[in-house]
Amino acid sequence: MAEFSIKSVSTIRTLIQWCFFAWVVGIGIRFGIFVNAVESGAATSWVSRPPGVEGFLPIGALTSLKYWLLNGRIHPVHPAALVIFLAILLMSLLARKSFCSWLCPVGTLSEAAYTLGRKLFGRNFRIWSWLDITLRGVKYLLLLLFVKIILLDMSAEALAGFLDAPYWAISDVKMLHFFTRMSVGTMVVLAVLTFLSLLYRNFWCRYLCPYGALLGLISFTSPFKVRRDAVGCTGCQRCSAACPSSLAVHASRAVSSPECTGCLTCVAHCPERNVLAMQPCFRKRPVPVWLFPAVVVLTFSVGIGVGMVSGHWHSSLSYADYQQLIPLVPYLSH
Repeated sequence: MAEFSIKSVSTIRTLIQWCFFAWVVGIGIRFGIFVNAVESGAATSWVSRPPGVEGFLPIGALTSLKYWLLNGRIHPVHPAALVIFLAILLMSLLARKSFCSWLCPVGTLSEAAYTLGRKLFGRNFRIWSWLDITLRGVKYLLLLLFVKIILLDMSAEALAGFLDAPYWAISDVKMLHFFTRMSVGTMVVLAVLTFLSLLYRNFWCRYLCPYGALLGLISFTSPFKVRRDAVGCTGCQRCSAACPSSLAVHASRAVSSPECTGCLTCVAHCPERNVLAMQPCFRKRPVPVWLFPAVVVLTFSVGIGVGMVSGHWHSSLSYADYQQLIPLVPYLSH
């Protein structure tokens, strides 16, 4: 029974991933219907604008975070962007970089891509170690760039000016058009990234995602870590071979790397009972296998729930505001 519970971790995670992915797709479709109603000149839309679409605005959320810290209030135009951002940061504080491997729709598609690639090519490829380390630094450089521009260089006046401007107000529509009205250049870039993701595990997440870089750094504070019982370990190295982040799990007492996403793939592949487990630092005995997934889902849900209950979820923009703003999109794209 215990073995079944451990092996079921992968099934549980896959179920959560694709349920969340379906929810995100539903949000996108609903927002598309809302925007289409505005663009077609309809007096109203038969669906309301879903606030969850603001989860696609992480850079704006970082700007909103600084505004909140400076002014003590959440900017009303896209408050859900900050709420979602804070919920994801909280997930990393408590449960490793779990958003990347349990909820992120890009991470879900990335896993699907390398799984498909393994079937097509019979394997996934590995980049040389020296190049792998170098490329991993790219996402941290991108993160540093955003932190410098937004958190360090942007003045309070510039911050307020950006968040009050039509460009920010209509950023959700521009993001929708990014997916529905792709340029040739965008399609080429996405095709290249998709092809690389077929060959290499989590290419985008591993090398290019600044969001994941931030979550990885914050995850150092997490009490949860994959911990290995060196006495019971047989040294088979199946855990390391299975790790999507190519971490040397078999050689670590506790996996502390910011590259660890808490996916529990290593735990699911360990053939020994209670040798490898995701455990909090304050407990030495094995915890139920469902505990970590529960912490992941509950943390995100509570974070979003607090935003809703506190009144920081729905945008202050009305349907009439979108009717005035959407015609400006072509002029606010550059």
